[in-house]
Amino acid sequence: MTAYLDHAATTPMLPAALAAMTEQLAVVGNASSLHRTGRASRRAVEESREKIARCLGARPSEVLFTSGGTESDNLAVKGTYWARRDADPARVRLLVSAIEHHAVLDCVDFLVAHEGAKVTWLDSTADGRVEPATVRAAIEADPDSVALVSVMWANNEVGTVQDVAGIAAVAREHGIPFHTDAVQAAGHLPVDFAASGADLLSVTAHKLGGPIGVGALLARRDARLVPLTHGGGQERQVRSGTLDTPAIVGFAAAIVAATESMEAEAVRLAALRDDLIERAMALGAGIRPTGFWEPGDTTHRLPGNVHLLVPGCDGDSLLYLLDAAGVSCSTGSACQAGVPQPSHVLLAMGISESDARGALRLTLGHTSTSADVDAVIDALPAAIERARRAREATAS
Repeated sequence: MTAYLDHAATTPMLPAALAAMTEQLAVVGNASSLHRTGRASRRAVEESREKIARCLGARPSEVLFTSGGTESDNLAVKGTYWARRDADPARVRLLVSAIEHHAVLDCVDFLVAHEGAKVTWLDSTADGRVEPATVRAAIEADPDSVALVSVMWANNEVGTVQDVAGIAAVAREHGIPFHTDAVQAAGHLPVDFAASGADLLSVTAHKLGGPIGVGALLARRDARLVPLTHGGGQERQVRSGTLDTPAIVGFAAAIVAATESMEAEAVRLAALRDDLIERAMALGAGIRPTGFWEPGDTTHRLPGNVHLLVPGCDGDSLLYLLDAAGVSCSTGSACQAGVPQPSHVLLAMGISESDARGALRLTLGHTSTSADVDAVIDALPAAIERARRAREATAS
């Protein structure tokens, strides 16, 4: 039996989402077609758009469907940069936190390399927070040059939750669009687009119990975006492509179900999280958690996020040894799995390269139980011992 503790990479589909998507898969219809079957598909899409908007505190017209978080981030960052630069050639500076997912970081690198962009990396505290004061100082160094501010809602590796409303208020005060990647937060924390003050917000379905391959960019009606793709202009003339009606229906069913159980589920997962952290620290192996952590807290850290530093080990070795013992986990972002480099998130938080190499991310979700925690604690001592021997052998 496998203990699955990699919900931050993807979480199993919720029964309601699986049932809704399966039913829609049997129905033919292109949502852009004008005949009866097309109109029925369009109705399913728009009803889903309304459900998603309601769960995220947005207007239906602000929900633009995409293929997932990566496309949403690309559209937000590149689309806003191009629109702002075209309107004012001086607007070439991007203010981005150094702990973002690569879906944002690599967009920025592309714009710097090919589109004349400049970037100011926003520092974080030792527990992974980006302070509004840091954003303010970066803006006020040269406010007329800033095209966009982008800071994620909750970190995908260490689970730290940002003061999104505070950062958004600073950006809005200076008339600068603010984007937040809420891929890890949506469905797990209260996410209210209107109340947050953000101009752009990225979400994806498969992190909250929906299908892989569908997500959304929430964009205020006055947000100016240059499209990345061209064709039918299905989504507000900003995003083209035939809409995946079954996936969208599954997305809506998932976020409704996740939202309805969110409060109770956060308490349940935080209890499992805290139990896992405390028992791992008690093993006597020098293990310590990263990011902000306070037992019982469901506000400043994702309820299901456990991120540990295991001294004297390589995270990849631990991952494979735990996998052999029936525990599925991660060393950080799944998009960087297999890359033998320390996490950029941990380095940005001031953690040494040697310590960062021993990182282990274990993330809990709706299928997680105390038996999964037991499985990790049972498997860790032997895995740590073997991983340390392997590092010592490599060093010698």
